[in-house]
Amino acid sequence: MTVGALIADLRCAIGADRVRADPFEMTLYDRDASTMRGSCAAVCLPASTAEVSAVLRTCRSHDWPFVARGSGTGLAGGAVPSGPKPPVVVVTTRMNRVLDVDVDNRLAWVEPGVINLDLSRAVAEHGLFFAPDPSSQQSCSVGGNVANNSGGPHCLLYGVTNAHIAALDVVLADGELVRLGGLDAEPDGLDLRGCFVGSEGTMGIATRICVRLTEKPRSVSTLLADFTDMGNAARAVSAVISAGIVPAALEMMDKTIIGVVEAYVQAGLPTDAEALLLVELDGLQGGVRVESAAVSAVLSGHGARSVRVAADDTERAVWWKARKSAFGAVARIAPNYYLHDCVVPRSVLVDVLGEVNAIARAEGLLVGNVFHAGDGNLHPLIVFDRREPGVEAKVHEAGRRIIEACVRAGGSLSGEHGIGLEKRDAMSLVFTEADMAAQKCLRDAFDPEGRCNPDKVLPSGTAGCGELASVPAGAWI
Repeated sequence: MTVGALIADLRCAIGADRVRADPFEMTLYDRDASTMRGSCAAVCLPASTAEVSAVLRTCRSHDWPFVARGSGTGLAGGAVPSGPKPPVVVVTTRMNRVLDVDVDNRLAWVEPGVINLDLSRAVAEHGLFFAPDPSSQQSCSVGGNVANNSGGPHCLLYGVTNAHIAALDVVLADGELVRLGGLDAEPDGLDLRGCFVGSEGTMGIATRICVRLTEKPRSVSTLLADFTDMGNAARAVSAVISAGIVPAALEMMDKTIIGVVEAYVQAGLPTDAEALLLVELDGLQGGVRVESAAVSAVLSGHGARSVRVAADDTERAVWWKARKSAFGAVARIAPNYYLHDCVVPRSVLVDVLGEVNAIARAEGLLVGNVFHAGDGNLHPLIVFDRREPGVEAKVHEAGRRIIEACVRAGGSLSGEHGIGLEKRDAMSLVFTEADMAAQKCLRDAFDPEGRCNPDKVLPSGTAGCGELASVPAGAWI
């Protein structure tokens, strides 16, 4: 069947105004926030579960792949349409309602296009919030958070998205609607909800999401410590955790990032520092007061030049604005950036940061580091101008070497951005053939015909359930 016939049937299914096929319009949806681009057959803008189901049934009748897309803030190419056929992009931004809030049970049913920060604003009057808080929370969607199992600075204490999802209504590749998880304390059956969260759109499209809400803490203390030595700052991170204190957030910025965010936000950050640690503690007032004093002593004991405690919510908000503005602020240096999110043990932060910087220097590139130091989730930020001949090849080579360095140090490929296209071919650095075959079996159980977000996460040629005989005997043990 032709693309023209597909588009005609999609328009019959959900209305001509909900299906876009103009080449210029489609270029707006052939990328996400990564450095990659793809090609799509059409863009669909459903406004309901029924319309999503109609789109996927139409794709099935044409044997055509599709890609779910939220706000397009992903950094690993997860929403980039790719594959042997240009997929249909199913955009969920029109499904943006908070459907129901159960204050007593701290639950809310929302549609996937609800913006992360808007959800917290919607329930703030009840003293509640949605805990996952990526730096893009002003623009990323809850559906995207589910797809990538997103984290954010406060996941150190509160956990990543998976810990905050009770149930999902999901449209499978054939258009069938199913519910995964449930509102009972122990839902019956396998944890298919847990399988779906973090599956990067390869198992279907969530159209209704039941999120767990968190009570706002009674007291918050935010500390800002500056260091003249990056190694001392990294060692201070481990020392805080070793002291038996788990902050709500423990973030680090290096000198490059400090300079650009201070120029942008003017938060009073010391631009001569080699590193800053932003530490936040929350809970009951007495406990927060004791922990704040203890953390201050640990930071000072590990070489902090100064430790400041935010005087009020206004100063705290300015510091957080500085931290969360880093990715946009680097545009003061160059128009493009490439960001990784490998995770390494806290004990090797100093060594790995040194290696990251050495890799960038070897390729003649500028890198800044801003990351979730408390759980070792690195975010090396390579800044470049893609108009410079040959620079993108250098950037991607540096990225490949950074991934390898993190894995050698005992790390993992991703903390929260996902695998997508970016790290798909690096999966073999961490997973065996048997590991990936098991993942392919699970994926095939949800999408046996392979139409959901093709080309993502698993390398091409990964053995499927029908090919397990090729996996060496004993590999599953």
